[in-house]
Amino acid sequence: MLLPLVLVAGGATACGDDSGDSSPSSSDASAFSAVSISGKPGEAPKVTYKKPMNATAIEAKTLVEGDGPEVKDGDQVATQIYVGNGYTQQKAYSTYDAGAPEQITLNSQLSPVFAKALENHTLGSRVAVTASAQQAFGDQGNPDLKIGNKDSVLLVVDLISASKVLDGPQGTEQKAPSWAPGLQADGNGGVTGLDFSKAPKPDGKLRSAALIQGKGAAVKAGQSITVNYLGQVYGAAKPFDDSYSRGEPTSFGIGTGGVIPGWDKTLVGATVGSRMILAIPPADGYGKQGNPQAGIKGTDTLYFVVDILAAG
Repeated sequence: MLLPLVLVAGGATACGDDSGDSSPSSSDASAFSAVSISGKPGEAPKVTYKKPMNATAIEAKTLVEGDGPEVKDGDQVATQIYVGNGYTQQKAYSTYDAGAPEQITLNSQLSPVFAKALENHTLGSRVAVTASAQQAFGDQGNPDLKIGNKDSVLLVVDLISASKVLDGPQGTEQKAPSWAPGLQADGNGGVTGLDFSKAPKPDGKLRSAALIQGKGAAVKAGQSITVNYLGQVYGAAKPFDDSYSRGEPTSFGIGTGGVIPGWDKTLVGATVGSRMILAIPPADGYGKQGNPQAGIKGTDTLYFVVDILAAG
């Protein structure tokens, strides 16, 4: 799983001018003076630059104030995000183009630039934030978004909905099905691996079951879900991927073709709080080509444990 592109910082060479005084003039102190933003929440913003933006501080501006509840610390917020390069005056990224909102959790780990768009704002709002590329993404800017470390960044963030992220699965324990492998745990609720010693060979069918039946809402196609997960090939000694060991869950769209078909087919309809066990044949996984980078052959059946911690 990959973190949302917009939140990933990386190395880049500067696109903007690195010479001379970068401070805004006294008559043009706000970076917002360089841009005009129109439109309403729920629609892609229209951004028109009047001149190159020069942002030297994190600055937020409420464009539309929503009438929903205020976002609280620990909330996972479904957002639509526009990211602009204020120096090149080009759109760098938009979830409206990507077709699905991004889930951002307001906590102490969140970048101050993104936190500025969420904290003390209400759901339904459209908030704009300006900042330097270094403030937004780190010293190297963000090469994936073609934002250099001397550029300025414009965010336009629509706050759609919010939900709490569970610490782990919550619900009623269920008897494991006969086809399921055993779980190896770390004693703190995390899963470290799967034990296939007593599991039958895969039968080529897509299978899913709740090991813990969550009491939350059912996941709908088109939502973003936050999960902890572990994936292991049948008979393998160790997982090929997991989020438990990384210490934080991951979020992604579901039911939209953004993940392997087996996840879309089994996790839509499952309830928040559930711990799901999945058996995914090649046709619903990576197909005949497999995934060589992960050591998965085109004939491998994949088994996953997935804790559904939030959906929105």
